[in-house]
Amino acid sequence: MMYRVFASILCGILFGIGLVISDMVNPGRVLAFLNVTGAWDPSLAFVMGGALIPSSIAYVIKRRRSRPVLESKFHVPENRTIDVSLVGGATLFGVGWGLVGLCPGPAIASLVTGRWEAVLFAAAMLVGMFAHRIVTSPRNAPRAAY
Repeated sequence: MMYRVFASILCGILFGIGLVISDMVNPGRVLAFLNVTGAWDPSLAFVMGGALIPSSIAYVIKRRRSRPVLESKFHVPENRTIDVSLVGGATLFGVGWGLVGLCPGPAIASLVTGRWEAVLFAAAMLVGMFAHRIVTSPRNAPRAAY
């Protein structure tokens, strides 16, 4: 149990350091990447492309193992259905990313900078997560009419 927590923290720190080094915590850089008709900055494409290398290696390793090192089984999503929730969530994510230039990972990593924008974004993200939990809880599910 303690090894999993330590490994999770270590992976999060490594991910955050990568985001800071690649300057993906800079909303201006992200917005410049999304500005394909103006002063386009392709650096985010290189960061995403570079992320494919360790991800591909991890998938090759996963195929060769029966289980992860610190867990009893692999937790890979099996649902491949494209539904309203998926499309709506992806749309909200994209609109938010395009308006602000931050998404959850970089927003959390940028909290160390102390910028008020990052704090506001993270707070709004937490409010949205709690609101989703409340709205989708079994208590709030529609009841069948008798």
